[in-house]
Amino acid sequence: MSHHIVEVKDLSHVYPDGTTAVRDVSLRIIHGESVAIVGANGAGKSTLLHHLNGYLAPTSGVVRIGDYPLTKDTLREVRRTVGMIFQDPDDQLFMPTIYDDVAFGPFNLGLPRDEVEKRVQDALDRLGIAHLKDKPPFKLSAGEKRRAAIASVLSMTPDILVLDEPTNGLDPLGRRQIIAILKKFTHTKIIATHDLDLVLDLCPRTIVLNSGQIRSDGPTLAVFQDDSLLAECHLERPLSMQGCPVCGLKSYE
Repeated sequence: MSHHIVEVKDLSHVYPDGTTAVRDVSLRIIHGESVAIVGANGAGKSTLLHHLNGYLAPTSGVVRIGDYPLTKDTLREVRRTVGMIFQDPDDQLFMPTIYDDVAFGPFNLGLPRDEVEKRVQDALDRLGIAHLKDKPPFKLSAGEKRRAAIASVLSMTPDILVLDEPTNGLDPLGRRQIIAILKKFTHTKIIATHDLDLVLDLCPRTIVLNSGQIRSDGPTLAVFQDDSLLAECHLERPLSMQGCPVCGLKSYE
């Protein structure tokens, strides 16, 4: 079995107020792929992501990680495999110090203290925030919180990394740092984002959601060159593909 495979079949989710957030979504992502999920506000991106490690249960349809469907019985094992990084780091950082946050997951796996400390130090070093380990989360900048949230997931050594708007609220330097960190994660990445230039940097494949349904799924450059598709889905080309307003030069063609 490959724990890295993510398969969604005929997934729909209706919220208690009757809002249908995703409708009949099917996709398959294999080991090592970096896939972007893009769409306008309300397209269903976050709802879809929240099904990939069981934070939401489908109204109908099936989510599979590897060979097994995601159920109450498989949830613990799936969450070892699929690491979820939320849009707001404050939803993930709730312990007194950053060290405690990064150690929380490994301790809950029942790992011995020596292994937990090794994983925490490795994750903090990879994110360049070892010097922040004794700080409380509320004293960190937005970029530091984002890196701490990622560290808290990497300490679980997931095979699949799922990220919701990883550069949201970051300044240009913080954005570049997060992109550089994500490039070093060589397993499967699934990223929902409005940052389409980040998609060009990280994701060879892009899935476009519109009104809760998949409107397109293909090579990122081809998707972003389809102006009629982008207009229909209330998207625009990434800035690097729009060209200089004076000379018309573009980074991608």
